[in-house]
Order: sequence, then C-alpha cells, then structure tokens
Amino acid sequence: MKKTAVVTGASSGIGAATARRLAREGFDVVAAARRRDRLDELAAEVPGIRPATLDVTSPESVAELAAALDRCDVLVNNAGGAIGLEPVASGDPADWQRMYEVNVLGSLRVAQALLPKLTASGDGVLVMLTSVAGLVSYEGGGGYNAAKHAQTSMTEVLRLELCGEPVRVVEIAPGMVHTEEFSLTRFRGDAERAEKVYQGVPGPLSADDVADAVAWCVTRPWNVNIDRLVIRPRAQAAQHKIHRVPS
Repeated sequence: MKKTAVVTGASSGIGAATARRLAREGFDVVAAARRRDRLDELAAEVPGIRPATLDVTSPESVAELAAALDRCDVLVNNAGGAIGLEPVASGDPADWQRMYEVNVLGSLRVAQALLPKLTASGDGVLVMLTSVAGLVSYEGGGGYNAAKHAQTSMTEVLRLELCGEPVRVVEIAPGMVHTEEFSLTRFRGDAERAEKVYQGVPGPLSADDVADAVAWCVTRPWNVNIDRLVIRPRAQAAQHKIHRVPS
C-alpha cells in the first residue's frame, strides 16, 4: 500500500513543489490549502496528488481533513508566511497575531490532529518547515522571528515528547528562497519592493531546492532522524551576509 503524505500550504511555492516531489517519490499526496482552484490545477497536472481544502487557522477545517484521511505516514507542516518589515516599536499587533496564528497555532492544530495517524503508521515523519528566522533574529523581522522561534521550539519539544514513539520529527529551516509569493506577501503586494530582496543574488534557493531537501529527509531509513536541516543558497552566508553582483 502506498504511503500517504499530507502537505499544508500546498497551493504555491514550497508547498506545491513538495507535493510534486513527493508524488514523484511514490507517495499518495494530499495537497492541502485554502485556494482550492490552485490545488485542483496541481492535482490535474500531477498524478498521485489529491486536493483538500484546508484553513489551518480553523479547528473545524483541520478536523475535517483529519477525518477524511484513512492514513497519514508523512506530514509536512508548510503553511506559514511573513507580513511586514516594520520595527517592533511600530509593528501592527494584528500582523503579529496573524503570523502566530498561521505559523505556530496552524502547525500545532494540524500536528495534533494527525499525530494519531502518524503513530499508527508505525514509521511516521512529521516535518516542520520553519526558517532561519527562527534561529537568528534581525531588524524588521520582529513578528516573523517571534513566530518562527516559537515554531522551532515547538518542534524541539515534540521530538522530546515523542521519543520512543514511532514518529520522527524533522525541522527544515530554509534561508533565502525565491518563490512567487513569500516576499510579495511580506511587502503587502508591492512587487517591485519584493523583487529587490533577490536583486543581484546569484542563485537564491528555489522551491524545488527545498522540496528536494524534504524528500531526502522523509525517505531516510526508519532509524535515521534529521533533527534540523538548515538550507541556504551559496550566496547567503548568514542572515546579514549576502553576496550580490552588480546588475
């Protein structure tokens, strides 16, 4: 019987790329997100993917997803995002609340709902897509740093609490990834400002690069756990150290 992998935030970017990659690896992939039209297109394009409407901020939506699954061998908690780059002193608490709700509580809800099925599989893998923002803070990242630090801490606690259970807990923390929506969302739809983030950077990571890392982690033998995988482009040595070439 095929193993089932659930990928949240699968309507674009890293989530969509991960759904495609895991389907190629032979998983029955449940691609879950709010934008059902995009999921339907993805499922029509890639055999092995089935769409599922999911809002990780809604307990009812998460419960519906869990009830609809016969099994779950892999969960990729990818839904998340950043909003704004304002300093802490002038940040909008509503933005902070939204980031916490999606990145932290969304991951918590889905993990809680699917842990029984992951455990029942006999070799479950729970992947948290966090960020280097959860490891190192930077100016303008207050709300996102706070949310991602919380998500990283939750992942570490889960690994401790599930020790002895047949579930591996993996954290994948990407650095600079050039996707179509991450910076666009952060800059509230300002495409020009969003594109400047990547201007002059030779070879920022792509969504496919991160999906490749996810696939590698979840296909290791049952006794091998990748606790944390930090993945950055060669041009990014640290949060504040990025090589750019003149355009």
